[in-house]
Amino acid sequence: MHWRSLLSVVLVTPFSHALIRFPCSQLVTERFDPLVTPGIVSPHLHQIIGANAFNLSIPSAYDPATASCTTCRFKEDKSNYWTAVLYFKHPNGTFMRVPQMANQYVGSPNGGMTVYYIQPPNGAKVTSFPRGFRMISGDPFIRNNTWIPPNTAVSRALTFRCFSDNFGNNNGSPGAGTDTVNLPKQKCTGGIRSNIYFPSCWDGVTLDPPDHHSHVAYPEGPLPSDGSLFFNANPCPSSHPVRLPMIFMETVWDTRQFNMWPTDGSQPFVYSMGDPTGYGQHADYVFGWEGDSLQRAMDTCTDISGVPDSCKALTVQTDAQINSCKQAVQVNEVTEGQYLPRLPGCNPVQPGPARATMFSTCDAVSTTGGVPSSTATAAPPPTTSMPSSAQAAHYAQCGGKNYNGPTSCQAPYTCKYSNDYYSQCL
Repeated sequence: MHWRSLLSVVLVTPFSHALIRFPCSQLVTERFDPLVTPGIVSPHLHQIIGANAFNLSIPSAYDPATASCTTCRFKEDKSNYWTAVLYFKHPNGTFMRVPQMANQYVGSPNGGMTVYYIQPPNGAKVTSFPRGFRMISGDPFIRNNTWIPPNTAVSRALTFRCFSDNFGNNNGSPGAGTDTVNLPKQKCTGGIRSNIYFPSCWDGVTLDPPDHHSHVAYPEGPLPSDGSLFFNANPCPSSHPVRLPMIFMETVWDTRQFNMWPTDGSQPFVYSMGDPTGYGQHADYVFGWEGDSLQRAMDTCTDISGVPDSCKALTVQTDAQINSCKQAVQVNEVTEGQYLPRLPGCNPVQPGPARATMFSTCDAVSTTGGVPSSTATAAPPPTTSMPSSAQAAHYAQCGGKNYNGPTSCQAPYTCKYSNDYYSQCL
């Protein structure tokens, strides 16, 4: 099913809708967090997308011109976005980083995430983020959801979708239906997608408070019957009256290769901060769009499909361009590509339900530099990265109207027609 068709299925409310949807490939996997721990190596690992100006610290007056490239489809988006990294815990107690794979209908990015900027469905004025704006969604220390009021935006802001084969079970708006607020407890034969919504209401004054979240809020009021935030028509609270684009991010974790499941009813995946529940999933955002490009996009790119080519106000980059934007690892430690005796940093698995605590003594690498060439790689080879022979990988897109990527597949897979807009390597 093409993205336009899929979107028409989930849009059942009687409003006009507008959004832009685009892929961002992997920039680097690194123990950096310039929001929460600026200037020092972060306690846990993150996967980062966006501009190559990302660093241990990002100046509050960050100028997008300091970046020479971005991993995002739109050339003007020099922002950075990052989340924690998912690991598989082997029955023997070791950990393997779970690779990311390309989402549906985004081409062939090198892993990374799919980013949405969603406008409210009631035609309300949307104000772009100002320079210096940054925020977080979620809390890495949480290990339960009993503190969240039901049927509120916060209760569905962070969820997971369990795919069956070939992106099956992909029904309903993200965060609605059978999506769970915890990591799925059953095998997901097509992978696991994390769904992260950022708040979309701003106090209109503060760019980045010390807690990185009190200046923003979610629209107030009960959710629609499907429980989705995707097109939330509820108003902003009076304390945060300025309506922002709602940033929504999807990360598809390729869990298909990990078939050794515990026999005690638990699931084998754990986030890089030692969270086996999924309640602690979180994301960070540093605004970096060039000039007034995002405001122009919000004002003029009102195509319901959100397809990048439909947004004439912005410059669309090819898969080759976004995949070539990379950053070398700066912390001298192995985080991926092999089984590890423990999670990077000092992050023992803490299942809760009490809040997780920081490790009091830590012997992990805490400085940058001295990275041997064998470990200075931006990410593990993701399932859908484009090989040098320009052949699409298993499950990657290989054809369709307006598609300009590779049309042949890596052996032993072949390009299977799905519809006029989408063919896939199966």
